[in-house]
Amino acid sequence: MKIFAFTDTHGNKKIISVLIKRIQDSNPDIIVCAGDLTNFSKNLDTLINMFKKTNLPLLIIPGNHETNSDLTRACQKTKFAINVHRKIYSINNYIFFGFGLGGFEEKNHELEKLIPKIKKEAAGKILILITHQPPYKTKLDNLASGHAGNKSIKKFIKELKPRLSICGHLHENENKIDKINSTLIINPGHKGKAIKI
Repeated sequence: MKIFAFTDTHGNKKIISVLIKRIQDSNPDIIVCAGDLTNFSKNLDTLINMFKKTNLPLLIIPGNHETNSDLTRACQKTKFAINVHRKIYSINNYIFFGFGLGGFEEKNHELEKLIPKIKKEAAGKILILITHQPPYKTKLDNLASGHAGNKSIKKFIKELKPRLSICGHLHENENKIDKINSTLIINPGHKGKAIKI
């Protein structure tokens, strides 16, 4: 499975056009956006439709610049874009689970409540986690002021051991990679990254 992941394009059509060219050149199986495709949902339909030419599924979650309802409506108008916030998307032996929104919350009890359900659904399969906020105390949440990640995301990773965790939000940490035990954690940034798993 080859994934092309990106995050935090914030409505910049020029950046998205370059990104689409990179996607086409890398020939992935699926595209993942870890939130903040837009600036406060502006031009959401247009920006999502820019990805139609890739002829690939686009799994996307809302960041702190989109609402879940706006993103759901925009995705429902297409045949290729899927809002995976609080949802599972399965392809072959791979399970993608998305949990978007959020900015600087230290914990998210809603995510923690979903852990047993996702654990059951993902049993015997390869789990990929997509969040907007990074997990707590990693290279991906480290700011000059300290760690700004989410402890509930870290708990999810430690308990469910996804193969890959894709996140964004903190632009200072774009392109950084870290690990929590065996889980690879990546902030692919606005330029995106092809990831083979």
